[in-house]
Amino acid sequence: MLCFRYLYFVIISSTAFSCLFLPKAAMGNCIPLPNPSSSRCLSKKSKAYPIDTTFNLPSPLPSWPAGSGFASGIVDLGGFLVTQITTFRKIWAAYEGGPDNLGATIFEPSPIPEGFFLLGCHSQPNNKPLFGWVLVGKDNTNDPSAAALEKPADYTLVWSSQSLKIKQDSPVYIWLPTPSDGYKAVGHIITNSPDKPSLDEIRCVRSDLTEQCEADGWIWGNNSNGLQIFGSRPVNRGVEAQGVSTGTLIVETTGNTSATTITCLKNAKSNLSCMPNLAQIEALIQAYSPWMYFHPDEEYLPSTVNWFFTNGSLLYKKGDESNPITVDPDGSNLPQGGSNDGAYWLDLPIDESAKERVKKGDLQTSRAYFHIKPMLGATFTDLAIWIFYPFNGPAKAKVGIIKSISLGKIGEHVGDWEHVTLRISNFNGELRSVYFSQHSGGQRVDAPELEFKNGNKPVAYASLNGHASYSQAGLVLQGSDSIGIRNDAAKSNMVIDTGVRYEVISADYLSIAEPPWLNYLRKWGPKINYDIDKEIEEVAKVLPGKLKSSFEKFVKSLPDEILGEEGPTGPKVKTNWYGDEV
Repeated sequence: MLCFRYLYFVIISSTAFSCLFLPKAAMGNCIPLPNPSSSRCLSKKSKAYPIDTTFNLPSPLPSWPAGSGFASGIVDLGGFLVTQITTFRKIWAAYEGGPDNLGATIFEPSPIPEGFFLLGCHSQPNNKPLFGWVLVGKDNTNDPSAAALEKPADYTLVWSSQSLKIKQDSPVYIWLPTPSDGYKAVGHIITNSPDKPSLDEIRCVRSDLTEQCEADGWIWGNNSNGLQIFGSRPVNRGVEAQGVSTGTLIVETTGNTSATTITCLKNAKSNLSCMPNLAQIEALIQAYSPWMYFHPDEEYLPSTVNWFFTNGSLLYKKGDESNPITVDPDGSNLPQGGSNDGAYWLDLPIDESAKERVKKGDLQTSRAYFHIKPMLGATFTDLAIWIFYPFNGPAKAKVGIIKSISLGKIGEHVGDWEHVTLRISNFNGELRSVYFSQHSGGQRVDAPELEFKNGNKPVAYASLNGHASYSQAGLVLQGSDSIGIRNDAAKSNMVIDTGVRYEVISADYLSIAEPPWLNYLRKWGPKINYDIDKEIEEVAKVLPGKLKSSFEKFVKSLPDEILGEEGPTGPKVKTNWYGDEV
């Protein structure tokens, strides 16, 4: 029986498909591919997997406004052109191991445009629809003595599945290109043959056009096969970092990792011409602005910053606490710049009735604040969407068999800033993922796992009182199954489309005028001085004896941000303002 090296994936754009294998929240379109079992090379495969379908966003991409190089399909990294390929030729699949023990599939980009060359292969777990991409490169230097791309000098066999007793299409061979002096490999080449590939198959990249990379997201492997496959990403990531993700895979074998030899690409000239202009940003917001749902029991809703200021919020200065001042509507009398040194802080009105009213926010006039920033060497645009809440409500916990118990004042604080971040490909303007901030951390969710509403707008859920963002409704416990802070999220008639009332507050590469309040770098709320031991004691009174000590230890281990003891800072003080989401 003959098995060809390549098995073709054909994208069928007009066929409807019921996404039986997607998470319940995923509402995008899945396109079926031809049944792989029709090939004799796949005779061991007995059932369909999610990756047998290709995910598309629910609606076609719009025609983006003209201007600059955004969504032009090609990015110039400094004499070296790259384009993003999202259609593939299947090389190999395993049907066990990896996430959910469903295996993984390795692909090669196909077709590759004329003049471009393969830099490495792509892989995805089988537990999700195909939504991958990989970069291919073209030399644009016109200098044979310092070409951006060069054939490898040789190959090293890194790993083979030939001796493995696993469910797989056929044996696979993973080769590491051996670059010539002055060049680096940015990916592997994968074959179904033990014979070395042709040196014409792949290209290495000139060293000054590369940066160090690291493993990103486990794809496949188990303890018995001696191999682990990961995605790759630049080690240094942020608005000024030049590292470019390639979409290629990294392999780790026993005692060895290709992360030390495989590199990412580099935007050597920090070229920002592929970033969207203002008209294109407006179009992106209209296409992808998330819908945000608030819990039906939520009392502490968002507002605009201006509403917070004009409704009696006060600025305090250390050493002169008895003479707070009112804040101008645009925050123009707030101290600008400096550092979070504790010299100033904001607080609610002194009058009790006004204080309680401001705590509730004003959903009807609330506004989303957009920060636009280049990421991954300006091959992606991040749209960070900030929501302001005048007040963060008290936390609730699950403690043993007690499903919900109030923690008194624990968790309360003034001035709550939360955000979600959209990641957009600058090659075509497609939404690739959304990062949901959750207290001091968060979660990145790829587009196939998102819920969508009204076309390509993802749905976000703000948790009850704490306002952490989630991609699905339900309960997330911060802690363990036995003791944890509750994060409850659910749909209600309290919902906002962040693209209806919004303001673009910052985009450094466009020199957008920033509002004065954005450069107020001190606390947006006072440090809370309450007796945490007393609060814990009140809660512990209703707990069975064995749970009391465990509960006390858990609460005292929470960061100040969750306890509510420290006043929060504004968006520009957060690490993700200039860095990547973590």
